[in-house]
Amino acid sequence: MKRRGFTLVELIVVIAVLAILAGMLLPALASARSKARKVECMSNLRQLVLASAVYSNEFDGAYMPCASWTGDPVIYWWGANGAQTDYEAGFIFKYIEMKPNAEDSVFDCPAQPWGSYAPQGAAQAPTSTYGYNGYYLCPSTTPGWAWTIGDRPWKRVGDVDEPQELIVFADALLVWSEDTASNSALLDPPYIFTGNTWVENESPTTCFRHSEQAAAGFADGHVASRTIEGGRYTSQRFRVGSVGAHNDPHYVPDWQGWQ
Repeated sequence: MKRRGFTLVELIVVIAVLAILAGMLLPALASARSKARKVECMSNLRQLVLASAVYSNEFDGAYMPCASWTGDPVIYWWGANGAQTDYEAGFIFKYIEMKPNAEDSVFDCPAQPWGSYAPQGAAQAPTSTYGYNGYYLCPSTTPGWAWTIGDRPWKRVGDVDEPQELIVFADALLVWSEDTASNSALLDPPYIFTGNTWVENESPTTCFRHSEQAAAGFADGHVASRTIEGGRYTSQRFRVGSVGAHNDPHYVPDWQGWQ
């Protein structure tokens, strides 16, 4: 018995149905991937916050330095960026569980993969896309800001009045222009101190890369996501800005008392 094949109309109908199904499934798959990246990101931040707490416990409650530039290369909280990236030189490396390669490390948010930003540093290699709140926790060791705030006290764990509100680490990105953004290991606040007054920071570094949310690790050890929450985007394209309009309570909670 001779079988009848598909007519052109039937073939077009089948293709149209498949296209409709694909159109329905692709957003769901993209959403699932996005959620998986956020879960992995928050796992990374949980490791960093816990490692920071262990460091503080070993150093009489003091928070770790943001960087040390007494030698060559400069040592940052996450590691060194000389001729090549060296995570083992970082202040908390021994307290964390590293992933197998530099482009998939605990220091990098999976939603901001290597190649999606212009790398900073001599090695031109992955460093960290999480910002550390050195501006408040260890001012004299924070690159770029130490010369204006270096006389501020180095914080200990017991100095933080509302640890559940203070961000220690968060998704970060530094925007240079409308078209260029770089990795940032510093969590720069929405207002910066000039030595005698506070001025609005043109380049805060909190990045809301998870569907308009930023993942953050707090001083009490918990990890959560935050939206812009009344703050502002300094770069809508790269979704960079600050949580809240002011430095308190998440960045520099005692900023109004600085003199």
